[in-house]
Amino acid sequence: MILGLVRWMQPVHGYDVRRELMSWQAEEWANIAPGSIYHALRKLSDEGLLEEVATEQVGARPARTTYRVTPKGEIEFDELLRRFWWEYQQPIDPFLAGFSFLPALPRREAAAALRNRGRLIRASVGSDPSGSGSRALGGYAMIGTEIPTAVALENLRALPASVSSQMPEMGKVSYALSEGKVLLVNPRTRIVVGIIE
Repeated sequence: MILGLVRWMQPVHGYDVRRELMSWQAEEWANIAPGSIYHALRKLSDEGLLEEVATEQVGARPARTTYRVTPKGEIEFDELLRRFWWEYQQPIDPFLAGFSFLPALPRREAAAALRNRGRLIRASVGSDPSGSGSRALGGYAMIGTEIPTAVALENLRALPASVSSQMPEMGKVSYALSEGKVLLVNPRTRIVVGIIE
């Protein structure tokens, strides 16, 4: 994101990059904190993707470094842009980090948290007019149901080792989210073996 903005606005200093990102409200959808922009500019420069054009200081203000994209940065930008348009990557859900540490919660609280998560997902899915997302597994949300291979490949995720090691009774189980439920699935047979609502 920052590489692309420098490319678009070059030559440019960090303050203008920060101001532009804030006007886009990028901290809400791109996980870019305003304070991290200067660090990112230095890192991109260290990696040879940006180069410092000039550093100037006006009056008592802090010095401002102006950047532009290097030829290596142009190649990197082109590759990233095409990858993001032509490939699909599953969005990272911060829930997965919390789910990894589920055994750290008392059992009752973990169960209540999972039920609440289910309610939140159901509310979210209910407001999704496209019918996409977790609704794709809606017809398979019953214990004993076999999930077709194509659907399983797209939706099943490995149960984090931190959870499976604390709950050996779970064995080798994968999971998928469906209509606000967590489906526990045998990855070998693709059969739903449990449901957490």
